[in-house]
Amino acid sequence: METSHSAKKTSTAKKPATRKPSGNRSRQPAKHYSPSKSDTRRKLRRTLKMLAWCIAILIVICIAALMPYALSGAPKGGTLHIPQGATQQAVTDSLTRLFGEEYSGRVTTLLRMLPDSKRPRPGAYLIEKGMSPMRTAIHIVRGGQTPVRISFNKVRHAEELASRFAAKLEPDSATFLAAMGDKKLLEDAGLTYEQRLSLFIEDTHEFHWSYSPQKVMDKYLKHYKEVWNKERRDKAAALGLTPAEVMTICSIVDEETNDSGEKGKVGRLYINRLQKGMRLQSDPTVRYALGDFTIKRVTKEHLAIDSPYNTYRNNGLPPGPICTTSVKTIDAVLNSEPSDDLYMCAKEDFSGSHYFTADWAEHQQNARKYQNALNERGIH
Repeated sequence: METSHSAKKTSTAKKPATRKPSGNRSRQPAKHYSPSKSDTRRKLRRTLKMLAWCIAILIVICIAALMPYALSGAPKGGTLHIPQGATQQAVTDSLTRLFGEEYSGRVTTLLRMLPDSKRPRPGAYLIEKGMSPMRTAIHIVRGGQTPVRISFNKVRHAEELASRFAAKLEPDSATFLAAMGDKKLLEDAGLTYEQRLSLFIEDTHEFHWSYSPQKVMDKYLKHYKEVWNKERRDKAAALGLTPAEVMTICSIVDEETNDSGEKGKVGRLYINRLQKGMRLQSDPTVRYALGDFTIKRVTKEHLAIDSPYNTYRNNGLPPGPICTTSVKTIDAVLNSEPSDDLYMCAKEDFSGSHYFTADWAEHQQNARKYQNALNERGIH
């Protein structure tokens, strides 16, 4: 049949052959090369090694450049004073005067490099021998002042004390003297102008050289109030005295004797005389009135001095203390044992100790012993 023959012909017809790819394949696009992790690590190590060498070289260069600033020391010790409002040039000049141009130049160079150095901080800076320029510059920029210690003993006049302050601190003596007489300051302490020396109870205090007089006064006022606490005020009141009056008595006691063991006895004697309405008749007050503490024998001529400090001519206490005093003397007077003593006389052995008595006749005997000893030594 025709139809079946066609179908057979169709089924037996060859299929078109599939073409095999020829040996010359078409070129594929080149793949991008990605370095392995080990390659990356090697490159990083090389880079870090180079960077480390660069840093090391830079450090060596910096050390070499800074060596003179870090290792060379001050040729000698000294204190650099930088007043209020000082310029950098003024600081350089002071450094040059103290330590020479080479050391001064290195410190100045560093000061210009350091922050906050355009306005030098006022103060007193202790530069030790061998201190490096770097350390000195940092010391100044940080304001590391060396504290100034002030202490005194038996200062007799406010002017003298003001001079002592001025010798250790920046302000002058006139400024200190004015501050010592400040009305508000004295009112706060409960003192009169004549009693202003009482504010300065003997002790050792630390100040910065650049402190103002007001700041110094405030420190002494604080100390005065700490000393005169409620307990001591109550003891003074029990004796019928104010703190200011006790301070004046203590100043006389300190001038009368250097024997700490008898300061309380001397203080109690004067309190007894005050309570009985007797004049103190204290030789140190006469010396103070005369302005001469070298007098070894107080005579009638000396006693004639017309002064409110002459306790042979005036009743009660003098207007103010005749010298500064200490906490030790204050406590010796406040805690002194009650006694009947009204008279005292220096011993003839010139030991600095005294005879004490309530009997006038006995006192006259003691006085003759001392007068004879003075005569024997040719003290008139």
